[in-house]
Amino acid sequence: MQQPVGNVILHSVVLFRREDVALTICPRQPVWTATMMEPRPLRPAPIPEVPLPQAPLVAVVAQVRFSPILSIGQSHATDAVAAFQERLRPTYPHLTVDHTHQINMTSPSQPHVSHSQIWRLADSRSHRPGWRVSLAQDFVSLETRQYHSRSDFLDRLRAVIEATATCFSPTDSTRFGLRYIDQLSGSAAAKVVDLVKPEVLGLLASGSALTQLQSSIVHSVIHAQFMAPNDDTVLARWGILPPSTTHDPEVVDPVDERSWVLDMDMFTTRPHQFSDSSLVSTAETFAESLYWLFRQMVTEEFLRYHGGVA
Repeated sequence: MQQPVGNVILHSVVLFRREDVALTICPRQPVWTATMMEPRPLRPAPIPEVPLPQAPLVAVVAQVRFSPILSIGQSHATDAVAAFQERLRPTYPHLTVDHTHQINMTSPSQPHVSHSQIWRLADSRSHRPGWRVSLAQDFVSLETRQYHSRSDFLDRLRAVIEATATCFSPTDSTRFGLRYIDQLSGSAAAKVVDLVKPEVLGLLASGSALTQLQSSIVHSVIHAQFMAPNDDTVLARWGILPPSTTHDPEVVDPVDERSWVLDMDMFTTRPHQFSDSSLVSTAETFAESLYWLFRQMVTEEFLRYHGGVA
């Protein structure tokens, strides 16, 4: 159901299962009431961070896109790619290369296939390293599964942007995005009604008028698009996933039990000067905004449960 409510457009998908019958509810048309209004930008306010020693944060990703630089995508490492690796190699010593293929249907009989590379620099050889830098002909990204603090992440992002600017000199960025993904499983997922505010949980909330449906929910995910200041956007997804399921296999591995996921991605398509000062400043603003939004959605018990003191 798509419904502009204040500053958010919601799209919800719920899958119920009862014996051998499955029912998916996914209304297509907006449902309007007199209390609904046109979207307006979020107004995040600075809020002190509460460190969570047992944080359920499974991934943080920052990506900067820029106009294609074809030398980066060549099959052999150019001097500039080698210089980029050398600047970051003390922190990310392990290099791998992913080969990508893109098919453009220029005509039904003559599709055009292009080949490119993504250079990956990581802190380990693991399938899911703690930290990884990815460089392609039109983007550079930093991702982690060992997030310690906002300042640490921003310092690392600054180093990646500095290396990209020095070695390739992009004129500006065409898109910048910052993404945080939390996942509750095990005992945390079992008590999600205590950790997440009922307005966010919807059908899963304790005391819902539709309690007879709760025990039949297999998969329930809400998609929301928030209008942010300066024409920026936040895309968020949250809800229950069944065992051995992931909402994004590129970033999050499935777990063998039921889980609840919260995925928030804030981005801008406004051009930014490709410099560490400009882009890191934007990243810091985005991080503050996403943390504010996160705190609007979780309870004080969420903070206590994960080792924080509000």
